[in-house]
Amino acid sequence: MPLKPMHPARGLPTRRIQWLALAALALGCVGLDPGWLLGAFTLALVLVAALKLLEARDRRGRRLVALLQLVCCGLQAAQQPDLLPSLLQLLAAVLALAGLLQLESGQSLPLGLVLRRSLRVLGAALPMALVLFLLVPRVGPFGTSTAGPTGRASTGLSDTLDPGGIASLVDEDSPAARVAFSDDEPPPTGGRYWRVLVHSQFDGSRWQRDEDAEQTPRFPADVSAMAEVPGQPERDQVWLVEPSAFSAVPWDGAARPLSTRLHPEPEGELRLLRPALERRSYRLKELASPLGWQRQPPRRSDLQLPPTANPRLRELGRRWSQLGGPEARVLAAQAWFQSQNFRYDRNPGTLPQVNGLDAFLFERQLGFCGHYASSFSALMRAAGVPSRVVSGYLGGEWVVPMGGAPYLALRQSDAHAWSEVWLPKRGWTRVDPSVWANGTSGENLADRLGGAPTGNASTQQGWRWLQRQWWGLDMAWSRWWLGFDQSRQEALLAWLLGSQRWALGSLILGGMALGLGGALVMLRRDRQPPGDRQARAMAELLNQLRRLKIEARPGETLESLAERAGARYPALADPLQELMACHREQRFAPPATDRQAQRKLQQRWRLARRRLMSRNKGAIRQKS
Repeated sequence: MPLKPMHPARGLPTRRIQWLALAALALGCVGLDPGWLLGAFTLALVLVAALKLLEARDRRGRRLVALLQLVCCGLQAAQQPDLLPSLLQLLAAVLALAGLLQLESGQSLPLGLVLRRSLRVLGAALPMALVLFLLVPRVGPFGTSTAGPTGRASTGLSDTLDPGGIASLVDEDSPAARVAFSDDEPPPTGGRYWRVLVHSQFDGSRWQRDEDAEQTPRFPADVSAMAEVPGQPERDQVWLVEPSAFSAVPWDGAARPLSTRLHPEPEGELRLLRPALERRSYRLKELASPLGWQRQPPRRSDLQLPPTANPRLRELGRRWSQLGGPEARVLAAQAWFQSQNFRYDRNPGTLPQVNGLDAFLFERQLGFCGHYASSFSALMRAAGVPSRVVSGYLGGEWVVPMGGAPYLALRQSDAHAWSEVWLPKRGWTRVDPSVWANGTSGENLADRLGGAPTGNASTQQGWRWLQRQWWGLDMAWSRWWLGFDQSRQEALLAWLLGSQRWALGSLILGGMALGLGGALVMLRRDRQPPGDRQARAMAELLNQLRRLKIEARPGETLESLAERAGARYPALADPLQELMACHREQRFAPPATDRQAQRKLQQRWRLARRRLMSRNKGAIRQKS
């Protein structure tokens, strides 16, 4: 039986629903990087879907629009697994399916009805999607990312470190990254150094990254004398990093990547094969022993200094070079810094263009982290100790939201620079000379880096609180999503199949068959329109009357049959009349716009059926 026409004011046209789906897709495209192949293809496909919807005039064209929208949802899900993009993708998929269902019905169905049916279709597809997610082997990343800066980010760290350059970020309160830990415990305050970029090229005033580090010759390494460094029990880190100008991402330098997209470089940078201008997420596992980059021998360029710049610095370093070994020279530098009147300041002013480090070390003695890291690394090179500068983040705020997962929040104002020196028995070792300034220690340095709040303090606090709660939910979602990575999938397959990997295809097909069977059962309710369900209910009523030997005569109406049955069995008269009234109201009255009225009508129908069935049984027993 076909669907009865619905009230036109209760439905939305198919075209309008599809435009709503395109709006959700357009919002989901905000975080995509058009410079990456898959991102550009997704943006182009959304645009094609919009143009097709503009010109579509028939059902075939709008079907194609719905298909394009669903494909775009899948492409966005492959690139943006975070919570907010996932919610937008779910909304777009629900609206795309709702538009398709509205289109196939040929009527203006109520929006709530088509949305419920759309959710039921997605729910029916969920078991098959779960089988694919759990069992289909992971593939490598699509495309590649650039190794250097893209030139499009306006804030954040720079590949060129001027001694005062990081000071420009102290008042930048925008988020940089978040990290959660599997045991929900923060790292100690003094150990929150998150490295990003390594600067090993020095021109006398600035430090730059060396893009040709792989081709630069190295000194031989004495790795036999390196001792294992005891550490904490292994735990997982889940990172969410905001867009930046680099493919290098923050990490502690002592964790093992759990994805083939992550590549620790020989210099200690961690590269992620994802577009730099998209929000990135990845998972690491902490280790107790040093990683390979810490054992990489130094290069000859790690000792190079300009021959004429900063003569007083080079003279001081040469005096330290007469000491026994690298450890003694580092200790001599520490003692010298602490014996002077060095002070730490967020706004120390600019240094002279010529011999600026000499002016800082021997005249001003007032500087920010970049001044200390740059001058100490140069002093170590003058003393014959290979050294370099590392920029990244220090500290972070530990946030425990009301819901979701606790996490450490890093902002651009947490940007910091420190030094690394090569010690034969320990490899590359972090030294932060900023803590040697008067009144500064490793415990309070992170607190001194933060900039002062600006604007309306109460408004900022309220917004920051809401942001923290949302980020907690986002972090919990990301921990779940990233938690099932390639290693855990391999463990699941080993548990299910053991050494019988040849059976993986059969297992996937079996799971898909079970999922398809469950989908058919779930969608069975929608195989017949509401009118047909009412017809089946009437067929059940007629079957009950046949048990009382009351058969419908040729051409007899349903109301006449009910009156005849009520006359023969008076106990059935009232429930039959109630059923007939409900039947007429459902069939021929205008549809109820109030949901409460609809529920009341359905309750009347069920109550009348129960009364009829109970009295019907009594009438059968009385007759027998």
